[in-house]
Amino acid sequence: MNANKILIINGHPDPQSYCKALSESYAEGVRKSGGTVEMIDLSEIEFNPNLRYGYRQRTELEPDLLKAQELIRWADHLVFVYPMWWGTMPAVLKGFIDRIFLPGFAMRYRDNSPLWDKLLKGKSAHLIVTSDTPRLYNTLVYRQAGHRIMKSNILKFSGVSPIRVTDISPVRKSTDAFRQKWLDKVNEMGMKQAR
Repeated sequence: MNANKILIINGHPDPQSYCKALSESYAEGVRKSGGTVEMIDLSEIEFNPNLRYGYRQRTELEPDLLKAQELIRWADHLVFVYPMWWGTMPAVLKGFIDRIFLPGFAMRYRDNSPLWDKLLKGKSAHLIVTSDTPRLYNTLVYRQAGHRIMKSNILKFSGVSPIRVTDISPVRKSTDAFRQKWLDKVNEMGMKQAR
């Protein structure tokens, strides 16, 4: 499924991370194919990641989060780039999702019904996840728990589908050649997605 309006969300808190480089490489690929790309870099925006009152009381969104919601509404395709820490996403990305994937934006509960409306239908997503855990081990032992949460409990729950996952691992002791290979692959992914 190709899309011309692509939003990349870099979920790594370090502005000098490999995830940042991957995000920029993907964006460059989109531009090469004539697509339109925007980026949200969670290492640069300002917001409180804590949904302080849960859903009991509204927590007003900061300007950067209001802009993020606008960009998500605008996009055809969402690309999340983040490291897997302790089997799941970094706290800053979870906080970002907690704060903006709210009832009325990502989904809406129906009155007197266990069902809900998925408000982000029509969008697709790609998760590009770096890890130190080898892919086979993550699949066989951990059963890709972190990927399943992001895909099913968050994105599909909100109507986003299809969702593709690219695992890049192991990263910690990887060579420059390994990292460059993945930067090139991600660049090609951006080019293909925007065609």
